[in-house]
Amino acid sequence: MSVIVSRTPQGGQEMVAEAERALVDISRVREAVGKVIFGQESVVERTLVALLAGGHALLVGVPGLAKTKLVETLGAVLGLDSRRIQFTPDLMPSDILGSEVMEQDETGRRSFRFISGPIFTQLLMADEINRASPRTQSALLQAMQEYHVTVAGARYDLPSPFHVLATQNPLEQEGTYPLPEAQLDRFLMQVDILYPELDAERRILIETTGVDEQKPEGVLTAERLKEIQLLIRRMPVPESVVEAILALVRSARPGQGNAETDRHVSWGPGPRASQALTLCARARALYDGRLAPSVDDVRALAEPVLQHRMALTFAARAEGMSVRSVVSRLVKAAG
Repeated sequence: MSVIVSRTPQGGQEMVAEAERALVDISRVREAVGKVIFGQESVVERTLVALLAGGHALLVGVPGLAKTKLVETLGAVLGLDSRRIQFTPDLMPSDILGSEVMEQDETGRRSFRFISGPIFTQLLMADEINRASPRTQSALLQAMQEYHVTVAGARYDLPSPFHVLATQNPLEQEGTYPLPEAQLDRFLMQVDILYPELDAERRILIETTGVDEQKPEGVLTAERLKEIQLLIRRMPVPESVVEAILALVRSARPGQGNAETDRHVSWGPGPRASQALTLCARARALYDGRLAPSVDDVRALAEPVLQHRMALTFAARAEGMSVRSVVSRLVKAAG
Protein backbone atom coordinates (compact mmCIF):
# COMPACT_ATOMS: atom_id res chain seq x y z
CA MET A 1 0.00 0.00 0.00
CA SER A 2 1.45 3.36 -1.03
CA VAL A 3 0.97 6.57 0.85
CA ILE A 4 0.75 9.89 -1.00
CA VAL A 5 1.93 12.82 1.08
CA SER A 6 0.58 16.15 -0.14
CA ARG A 7 2.09 19.48 0.72
CA THR A 8 0.15 21.36 3.37
CA PRO A 9 -1.32 24.56 1.92
CA GLN A 10 0.48 27.62 3.12
CA GLY A 11 -1.48 29.78 5.55
CA GLY A 12 -2.38 33.33 4.73
CA GLN A 13 -0.32 34.85 7.53
CA GLU A 14 2.74 32.81 6.60
CA MET A 15 2.48 33.87 2.96
CA VAL A 16 2.07 37.52 3.97
CA ALA A 17 5.19 37.29 6.13
CA GLU A 18 7.14 35.68 3.31
CA ALA A 19 5.93 38.34 0.87
CA GLU A 20 7.04 41.09 3.26
CA ARG A 21 10.52 39.58 3.40
CA ALA A 22 10.56 39.38 -0.40
CA LEU A 23 9.50 43.04 -0.64
CA VAL A 24 12.45 44.07 1.52
CA ASP A 25 14.82 42.14 -0.75
CA ILE A 26 13.26 43.54 -3.93
CA SER A 27 13.53 47.06 -2.53
CA ARG A 28 17.23 46.49 -1.86
CA VAL A 29 17.68 45.21 -5.42
CA ARG A 30 15.98 48.28 -6.88
CA GLU A 31 18.14 50.58 -4.78
CA ALA A 32 21.35 48.78 -5.78
CA VAL A 33 20.45 48.88 -9.49
CA GLY A 34 19.48 52.57 -9.22
CA LYS A 35 22.98 53.45 -8.05
CA VAL A 36 24.42 52.26 -11.37
CA ILE A 37 21.59 52.67 -13.90
CA PHE A 38 20.21 56.21 -14.00
CA GLY A 39 16.62 56.78 -15.06
CA GLN A 40 15.00 54.07 -17.19
CA GLU A 41 12.72 53.07 -14.29
CA SER A 42 10.28 51.33 -16.63
CA VAL A 43 13.07 49.34 -18.30
CA VAL A 44 14.51 48.25 -14.95
CA GLU A 45 11.06 47.31 -13.66
CA ARG A 46 10.16 45.20 -16.68
CA THR A 47 13.52 43.44 -16.79
CA LEU A 48 13.36 42.65 -13.08
CA VAL A 49 9.76 41.46 -13.44
CA ALA A 50 10.90 39.04 -16.16
CA LEU A 51 13.65 37.65 -13.89
CA LEU A 52 11.38 37.44 -10.85
CA ALA A 53 8.87 35.55 -12.97
CA GLY A 54 11.63 33.08 -13.88
CA GLY A 55 11.85 33.97 -17.56
CA HIS A 56 14.03 35.50 -20.23
CA ALA A 57 13.94 39.04 -21.63
CA LEU A 58 14.90 40.64 -24.94
CA LEU A 59 16.26 44.19 -24.60
CA VAL A 60 15.84 46.18 -27.81
CA GLY A 61 17.39 49.57 -28.46
CA VAL A 62 20.00 51.48 -30.41
CA PRO A 63 23.65 51.24 -29.30
CA GLY A 64 24.75 53.29 -26.33
CA LEU A 65 21.67 52.98 -24.10
CA ALA A 66 23.39 50.85 -21.40
CA LYS A 67 21.71 47.57 -22.35
CA THR A 68 24.87 45.58 -21.66
CA LYS A 69 25.56 47.52 -18.47
CA LEU A 70 22.04 46.80 -17.22
CA VAL A 71 22.51 43.06 -17.70
CA GLU A 72 25.91 43.08 -15.98
CA THR A 73 24.47 45.09 -13.10
CA LEU A 74 21.53 42.73 -12.61
CA GLY A 75 23.82 39.71 -12.60
CA ALA A 76 26.00 41.24 -9.89
CA VAL A 77 23.12 42.54 -7.77
CA LEU A 78 21.17 39.25 -7.89
CA GLY A 79 24.26 37.19 -7.07
CA LEU A 80 24.10 35.12 -10.26
CA ASP A 81 26.98 33.45 -12.04
CA SER A 82 27.04 35.40 -15.31
CA ARG A 83 28.68 34.91 -18.69
CA ARG A 84 28.57 36.95 -21.86
CA ILE A 85 28.50 35.83 -25.48
CA GLN A 86 29.17 38.44 -28.15
CA PHE A 87 27.07 37.33 -31.10
CA THR A 88 28.80 37.81 -34.45
CA PRO A 89 28.08 36.50 -37.98
CA ASP A 90 30.81 33.82 -37.68
CA LEU A 91 29.62 32.48 -34.30
CA MET A 92 28.81 28.75 -34.38
CA PRO A 93 26.35 26.76 -32.22
CA SER A 94 29.27 24.87 -30.61
CA ASP A 95 30.67 28.22 -29.45
CA ILE A 96 27.55 28.52 -27.28
CA LEU A 97 26.73 24.96 -26.24
CA GLY A 98 30.18 23.40 -26.13
CA SER A 99 31.53 20.40 -28.00
CA GLU A 100 33.09 16.97 -27.62
CA VAL A 101 36.82 16.52 -28.03
CA MET A 102 38.77 13.31 -28.46
CA GLU A 103 41.34 12.52 -25.80
CA GLN A 104 43.91 9.75 -25.56
CA ASP A 105 45.14 8.36 -22.23
CA GLU A 106 48.52 6.85 -21.38
CA THR A 107 47.47 3.42 -22.63
CA GLY A 108 46.50 4.79 -26.01
CA ARG A 109 42.79 4.44 -25.39
CA ARG A 110 40.74 7.15 -27.01
CA SER A 111 37.51 8.64 -25.70
CA PHE A 112 35.35 11.71 -26.11
CA ARG A 113 35.01 14.34 -23.40
CA PHE A 114 32.39 17.10 -23.39
CA ILE A 115 33.71 20.62 -22.85
CA SER A 116 30.84 22.83 -21.77
CA GLY A 117 30.23 26.17 -23.45
CA PRO A 118 29.36 29.53 -21.93
CA ILE A 119 25.66 28.65 -21.85
CA PHE A 120 26.31 26.71 -18.63
CA THR A 121 25.71 29.66 -16.35
CA GLN A 122 22.88 31.18 -14.34
CA LEU A 123 22.60 34.44 -16.27
CA LEU A 124 23.59 34.41 -19.93
CA MET A 125 24.04 37.74 -21.65
CA ALA A 126 23.47 37.22 -25.37
CA ASP A 127 24.91 40.51 -26.57
CA GLU A 128 23.66 41.75 -29.96
CA ILE A 129 21.91 38.43 -30.50
CA ASN A 130 20.55 39.40 -33.91
CA ARG A 131 24.03 39.78 -35.43
CA ALA A 132 24.45 35.99 -35.56
CA SER A 133 22.90 33.76 -38.19
CA PRO A 134 19.53 32.09 -37.52
CA ARG A 135 21.35 28.74 -37.27
CA THR A 136 23.39 30.01 -34.33
CA GLN A 137 20.45 31.80 -32.73
CA SER A 138 18.49 28.55 -32.75
CA ALA A 139 21.17 26.96 -30.52
CA LEU A 140 19.40 28.65 -27.61
CA LEU A 141 15.94 27.21 -28.34
CA GLN A 142 16.15 24.02 -26.28
CA ALA A 143 18.02 25.69 -23.43
CA MET A 144 15.52 28.54 -23.06
CA GLN A 145 12.51 26.24 -22.99
CA GLU A 146 13.70 22.97 -21.42
CA TYR A 147 16.71 24.18 -19.35
CA HIS A 148 19.05 21.55 -20.75
CA VAL A 149 20.98 21.02 -23.96
CA THR A 150 21.66 17.94 -26.07
CA VAL A 151 25.10 17.45 -27.60
CA ALA A 152 25.96 14.28 -29.55
CA GLY A 153 22.82 12.62 -28.17
CA ALA A 154 23.68 13.26 -24.52
CA ARG A 155 21.65 15.52 -22.24
CA TYR A 156 23.36 18.13 -20.09
CA ASP A 157 21.32 20.04 -17.51
CA LEU A 158 21.86 23.77 -17.09
CA PRO A 159 22.42 25.49 -13.73
CA SER A 160 19.41 26.70 -11.75
CA PRO A 161 18.17 29.35 -12.03
CA PHE A 162 18.87 29.89 -15.72
CA HIS A 163 18.01 33.15 -17.45
CA VAL A 164 18.84 34.66 -20.82
CA LEU A 165 18.97 38.43 -21.15
CA ALA A 166 19.58 39.21 -24.80
CA THR A 167 20.31 42.60 -26.31
CA GLN A 168 19.19 43.39 -29.83
CA ASN A 169 19.89 46.25 -32.17
CA PRO A 170 17.01 47.55 -34.32
CA LEU A 171 16.59 45.50 -37.49
CA GLU A 172 17.10 48.59 -39.62
CA GLN A 173 20.81 48.61 -38.72
CA GLU A 174 23.50 46.97 -40.84
CA GLY A 175 24.52 43.37 -40.22
CA THR A 176 21.41 42.21 -38.36
CA TYR A 177 19.22 39.15 -38.85
CA PRO A 178 15.61 38.81 -37.68
CA LEU A 179 15.20 36.34 -34.82
CA PRO A 180 13.21 33.17 -35.63
CA GLU A 181 9.61 33.37 -34.43
CA ALA A 182 10.05 30.27 -32.28
CA GLN A 183 12.91 31.92 -30.43
CA LEU A 184 11.08 35.21 -29.95
CA ASP A 185 8.23 33.29 -28.33
CA ARG A 186 10.61 31.94 -25.71
CA PHE A 187 11.33 35.42 -24.38
CA LEU A 188 8.92 36.25 -21.60
CA MET A 189 9.06 39.94 -22.53
CA GLN A 190 10.51 42.30 -25.10
CA VAL A 191 11.70 45.44 -23.34
CA ASP A 192 12.13 48.46 -25.60
CA ILE A 193 14.81 50.87 -24.37
CA LEU A 194 14.33 54.51 -25.38
CA TYR A 195 16.59 57.52 -24.96
CA PRO A 196 16.93 58.73 -21.34
CA GLU A 197 15.15 61.77 -19.97
CA LEU A 198 17.08 65.05 -19.72
CA ASP A 199 17.73 64.84 -15.96
CA ALA A 200 18.88 61.22 -16.23
CA GLU A 201 21.22 62.02 -19.12
CA ARG A 202 22.66 64.96 -17.17
CA ARG A 203 23.39 62.61 -14.26
CA ILE A 204 24.99 60.14 -16.65
CA LEU A 205 27.33 62.83 -17.94
CA ILE A 206 28.38 63.90 -14.48
CA GLU A 207 28.76 60.53 -12.75
CA THR A 208 30.23 58.35 -15.51
CA THR A 209 32.93 60.57 -16.97
CA GLY A 210 35.11 60.95 -13.88
CA VAL A 211 37.78 58.82 -12.29
CA ASP A 212 35.50 56.85 -9.97
CA GLU A 213 32.41 55.06 -11.26
CA GLN A 214 29.79 53.34 -9.14
CA LYS A 215 30.06 49.54 -9.16
CA PRO A 216 27.11 47.20 -8.56
CA GLU A 217 26.96 45.44 -5.19
CA GLY A 218 25.56 41.98 -4.56
CA VAL A 219 22.26 42.02 -2.68
CA LEU A 220 20.70 38.58 -3.23
CA THR A 221 21.91 35.06 -3.79
CA ALA A 222 20.76 32.65 -6.47
CA GLU A 223 18.98 30.54 -3.85
CA ARG A 224 17.11 33.55 -2.49
CA LEU A 225 16.04 34.52 -6.01
CA LYS A 226 14.65 31.01 -6.52
CA GLU A 227 12.67 31.33 -3.27
CA ILE A 228 11.09 34.59 -4.47
CA GLN A 229 10.31 33.02 -7.86
CA LEU A 230 8.55 30.14 -6.10
CA LEU A 231 6.58 32.59 -3.94
CA ILE A 232 5.40 34.39 -7.09
CA ARG A 233 4.15 31.13 -8.58
CA ARG A 234 2.13 30.49 -5.40
CA MET A 235 0.42 33.88 -5.50
CA PRO A 236 -3.34 33.64 -6.13
CA VAL A 237 -4.71 35.03 -9.38
CA PRO A 238 -8.27 36.45 -9.25
CA GLU A 239 -10.73 35.08 -11.77
CA SER A 240 -11.20 38.58 -13.21
CA VAL A 241 -7.49 38.70 -14.07
CA VAL A 242 -7.62 35.25 -15.70
CA GLU A 243 -10.58 36.34 -17.82
CA ALA A 244 -8.85 39.60 -18.78
CA ILE A 245 -5.72 37.71 -19.89
CA LEU A 246 -7.70 35.20 -21.94
CA ALA A 247 -9.83 37.91 -23.56
CA LEU A 248 -6.82 40.08 -24.46
CA VAL A 249 -4.65 37.30 -25.87
CA ARG A 250 -7.46 35.74 -27.87
CA SER A 251 -8.48 39.13 -29.28
CA ALA A 252 -4.96 39.44 -30.73
CA ARG A 253 -5.42 36.32 -32.88
CA PRO A 254 -6.95 36.44 -36.36
CA GLY A 255 -10.15 34.46 -36.81
CA GLN A 256 -11.47 35.08 -33.29
CA GLY A 257 -14.19 37.55 -34.23
CA ASN A 258 -12.19 40.79 -33.93
CA ALA A 259 -12.53 42.61 -37.26
CA GLU A 260 -9.57 44.94 -36.65
CA THR A 261 -7.30 42.03 -35.75
CA ASP A 262 -8.39 40.10 -38.83
CA ARG A 263 -7.52 43.11 -40.96
CA HIS A 264 -4.17 44.02 -39.42
CA VAL A 265 -2.66 40.89 -37.82
CA SER A 266 -1.09 38.07 -39.84
CA TRP A 267 -0.58 35.74 -36.88
CA GLY A 268 -1.06 36.28 -33.18
CA PRO A 269 0.16 35.06 -29.78
CA GLY A 270 -0.25 31.47 -28.62
CA PRO A 271 -0.96 30.02 -25.17
CA ARG A 272 2.62 30.79 -24.08
CA ALA A 273 1.66 34.47 -24.16
CA SER A 274 -1.17 33.80 -21.70
CA GLN A 275 1.25 31.96 -19.42
CA ALA A 276 3.73 34.84 -19.66
CA LEU A 277 1.09 37.44 -18.83
CA THR A 278 -0.04 35.45 -15.80
CA LEU A 279 3.49 35.06 -14.41
CA CYS A 280 4.49 38.64 -15.14
CA ALA A 281 1.30 40.03 -13.61
CA ARG A 282 2.07 38.14 -10.40
CA ALA A 283 5.68 39.37 -10.40
CA ARG A 284 4.65 42.97 -11.04
CA ALA A 285 2.15 42.83 -8.20
CA LEU A 286 4.84 41.69 -5.77
CA TYR A 287 7.26 44.26 -7.21
CA ASP A 288 4.67 46.93 -6.30
CA GLY A 289 4.00 45.48 -2.84
CA ARG A 290 0.75 43.63 -3.56
CA LEU A 291 -0.14 39.99 -2.85
CA ALA A 292 -2.33 39.46 -5.91
CA PRO A 293 -2.26 40.81 -9.48
CA SER A 294 -4.94 43.09 -10.88
CA VAL A 295 -6.30 43.84 -14.33
CA ASP A 296 -4.13 46.97 -14.34
CA ASP A 297 -1.07 44.70 -14.28
CA VAL A 298 -2.35 42.94 -17.37
CA ARG A 299 -2.86 46.24 -19.19
CA ALA A 300 0.59 47.51 -18.19
CA LEU A 301 2.33 44.34 -19.38
CA ALA A 302 0.36 43.72 -22.56
CA GLU A 303 2.83 45.52 -24.85
CA PRO A 304 6.11 43.91 -23.68
CA VAL A 305 4.53 40.45 -23.47
CA LEU A 306 2.60 40.46 -26.77
CA GLN A 307 4.48 42.66 -29.24
CA HIS A 308 7.16 40.09 -30.18
CA ARG A 309 4.56 37.33 -30.50
CA MET A 310 2.57 38.98 -33.30
CA ALA A 311 3.10 39.91 -36.94
CA LEU A 312 1.25 42.46 -39.04
CA THR A 313 -0.20 41.95 -42.49
CA PHE A 314 1.41 43.59 -45.50
CA ALA A 315 -1.49 46.05 -45.73
CA ALA A 316 -1.05 47.10 -42.10
CA ARG A 317 2.69 47.65 -42.60
CA ALA A 318 1.98 49.66 -45.75
CA GLU A 319 -0.29 51.92 -43.71
CA GLY A 320 2.59 52.59 -41.31
CA MET A 321 1.08 50.68 -38.41
CA SER A 322 3.17 49.00 -35.71
CA VAL A 323 2.53 46.01 -33.48
CA ARG A 324 2.70 48.31 -30.46
CA SER A 325 -0.14 50.45 -31.80
CA VAL A 326 -2.25 47.37 -32.49
CA VAL A 327 -1.68 46.06 -28.95
CA SER A 328 -2.53 49.48 -27.54
CA ARG A 329 -5.84 49.51 -29.40
CA LEU A 330 -6.67 46.02 -28.17
CA VAL A 331 -5.97 47.04 -24.58
CA LYS A 332 -8.19 50.09 -24.90
CA ALA A 333 -10.96 48.03 -26.51
CA ALA A 334 -10.78 45.52 -23.64
CA GLY A 335 -11.42 48.37 -21.21
